[in-house]
Amino acid sequence: MSRRRLAVLLAAVLTATLAPTAVAAPGHGTAASSKSGYDVTVRFTEYGIPHIKANDFGSLGFGYAHTLANETICVLADTYTTVRAERSRYFGPDGSYVFRGNGATVNNLASDFFFQQINDDKRIEKLIAQPKPHGPSAELKEMAKGYVAGYNAYLREIGGSKGVTDPTCKGKPWVHEINEIDVYRRFYQLALLASSGVAIDGIGQAQPPHPSAPIPTMPRNEDTARLLAEQWKTLAIGSNAIAVGSSATATKHGLLLGNPHFPWIGSERFYQAHLTVPGKLDVAGGSLLGVPLVLIGHTAHMAWSHTVSTAYRFTPFQLTLVPGSPTTYLYDGQPTPMTSRAVTVNTSATTKQTRTLYSTRFGPILISLLGLPIFPWTPTTAFAMGDANAPNFRYLNHFFEVDRAQSAKEVLQILKRNQGIPWVNTIATDDAGDALYADISVTPHVTNEQATTCNTEVGQATFAALRLPVLDGSRSACEWGSDPDSLQKGTFGPSHMPFLLRKDYVTNSNDSYWLSQPRQPLTGFAKIIGDEGTPRALRTRSGLVMMEEQLKKGGMTRTDMERLLFSDRQYAGELTRNDVVAMCKSFPGGQAPSEKGPVAVGNACDVLAKWDVRDGLQSRGALLFRRFWSRAAANPAPVGIPGAPNPIWSTQFDPADPVNTPRDLNTTNPLVQKAFGDALNDLTGAGIKVDDPLGTWQADLRPDGTKTSYHGGPGGLGVFNAVAASWNASKGYVGQLAHGSSFIQVVAFDGDGCPDASTILTYSQSPNPKSAHYSDQTKLFRDGGWVRDRFCEKDVAAGTLTTVRLTTGQPGGAAAGGPIAAPTGSLPTTGLPSGPAIAGLALLVGLAAARRFGRA
Repeated sequence: MSRRRLAVLLAAVLTATLAPTAVAAPGHGTAASSKSGYDVTVRFTEYGIPHIKANDFGSLGFGYAHTLANETICVLADTYTTVRAERSRYFGPDGSYVFRGNGATVNNLASDFFFQQINDDKRIEKLIAQPKPHGPSAELKEMAKGYVAGYNAYLREIGGSKGVTDPTCKGKPWVHEINEIDVYRRFYQLALLASSGVAIDGIGQAQPPHPSAPIPTMPRNEDTARLLAEQWKTLAIGSNAIAVGSSATATKHGLLLGNPHFPWIGSERFYQAHLTVPGKLDVAGGSLLGVPLVLIGHTAHMAWSHTVSTAYRFTPFQLTLVPGSPTTYLYDGQPTPMTSRAVTVNTSATTKQTRTLYSTRFGPILISLLGLPIFPWTPTTAFAMGDANAPNFRYLNHFFEVDRAQSAKEVLQILKRNQGIPWVNTIATDDAGDALYADISVTPHVTNEQATTCNTEVGQATFAALRLPVLDGSRSACEWGSDPDSLQKGTFGPSHMPFLLRKDYVTNSNDSYWLSQPRQPLTGFAKIIGDEGTPRALRTRSGLVMMEEQLKKGGMTRTDMERLLFSDRQYAGELTRNDVVAMCKSFPGGQAPSEKGPVAVGNACDVLAKWDVRDGLQSRGALLFRRFWSRAAANPAPVGIPGAPNPIWSTQFDPADPVNTPRDLNTTNPLVQKAFGDALNDLTGAGIKVDDPLGTWQADLRPDGTKTSYHGGPGGLGVFNAVAASWNASKGYVGQLAHGSSFIQVVAFDGDGCPDASTILTYSQSPNPKSAHYSDQTKLFRDGGWVRDRFCEKDVAAGTLTTVRLTTGQPGGAAAGGPIAAPTGSLPTTGLPSGPAIAGLALLVGLAAARRFGRA
């Protein structure tokens, strides 16, 4: 035995010997128990990445939850408070939170009514009880039970919330043990993220009009469409993914880039882990918090990622109400009462509030989407939310099966078999060199023909503007259809969803399926899934241009893909920088127009001429161009008018040349000219010089004061390495980064069963400022670095820094659901003692021994 491993063993033995007694938290129930106890080994490699190995799925869930809670307990506890419908009790009914996965700001009381209605209905229990594939498999149920036990064991080990080191939730009453149903409630929250999740306020606050109250005014149809289209564009959550096949790589095997642009804060962060049950599961990658499965990652022979799809997961139904009865609607001419449920939530430790919520055959009544009050409940009209993901727990089986898959073709079969992907595209490749793109996801079955005949006047406007139907709920003919191969009634079957298998490459950057491979456009699908023959976003075009340039150089390698992403090329600049410089030099007297009057351009023209046309830390001129483009591009083509000219371009979109059009900046447009002067004023107001490097004024500033510069830029400017940097009039782009490049992986195969991969979790593993892994990868990201992916045993063993064995004793005579025994061996991985003084003593002894015998 090596001296370093002996040191780790000494620490583990001491912790096991002096481990605190487990005590169930009063008033919060008890955890599920295992018939034989749990036993799992966790090895930590660089940057706090856990490699969790167990002989059964329950133990795997136990180790995953224990490890995850150690780094993210405050975010997890906050999330479970949300899905338990307890936000008003702990945070006040007038408070709010941001559902980071879709950007919606949600009122606490409305959220509680929304989730409590689901909980009262036992909807999740009903989904769990379904047989596979609709309900979770036996292995998933074992994993969920183990997860609960591991989470609760961690809390008991540290002495409850008082032992939490993160000041965000230290000592808070909402940090307590969880039950098995809480885990599934989190799963369900994620399923609804892109459907009912965008209408939590609108559903939780929906009330029938009072006879004495003023009648709500219906917004104009075109205003509804415009507001919704503008709000939808602000949801900048997105991703890039590229799967390269054998004909386009140097190794003649597959190569993958996974680059999701997900939240840096909140419950939709990724956590990186490697999960192993020998002979049954071996997968590494990233998971959204609270889900003990890898959601994007790789196995020994296959790698995959996801991008947010353009398909809608819901449709509103417009109801015609019976005069004098606002809770009765007409359906094929027959009065049909809405169903009602009195929902009660706690608004404090001693007070409650009850609200009656209403639902229909289509789904619950709603009054708003994304905070926009565009669906008012009047005496004559109401709107119901039809949510295709409401019955969807199939996605859990999907990811469990993908975590075991070894080829892109196998992934395609899993997509078709489970039909459970809730809101993303799938991009995959493998050792055999197949490259897969698929948007086989849960989508309401609304054909273009049905939309034409069933859209209400509001629906005609929203469908023209953003492809979202609003269907006539008074006619049975306007219910969603189905296909012969639809596993779920009311959704499209795989035969009517787009997918593509190729040997060169496929890609997606949040535009529709149409140009996933420009050599083979996908066409003929329903508009609710995506658009065809329309302009692609600059980020999509940038990725396609870079891939085509790379292929001209020869077979692509892992290093090539890393460079492609971190080149930080700014495609809007590549298209228009010369035009902007010429415009700058043409301003009469060197004075650019602006809202505040003429402004001197000074040396701005020369700075832009010398700019490297990148968003790198040292890029000079990037700040000026970004402010210019942000203002110039705020004047797009008119909403809802297909093919309308975009006023910022001279050469308009050509569907025969979609990668290269539109182009050529229209510098004769007064709004474009004024945008330049306004950009100069922006920089002056913030104290920024036009030639200051980007990195001086672009940084992630966290609540504890930790400040880290980062490269990359907004995807709207065609920056592939997209980060949603927000402008502050006095600080530039310095502030807490909400979302952007998150868990990045580049995975190359060469046929030996050990993927050649590199990763980086840009915001690091832990949101706890006391953790050693709070910003370590963030600094690495700043410097353009990567983490070596350790997957095969020899690499994991070589990189192991700490080994922890977590076990529970036999439950003996304890009743099912009784307390779980504390782990017999655990070491804090935060770099600082996170548990009782005993655990801290064990850590110190281990570190001292490691230093004595070699290295820690």
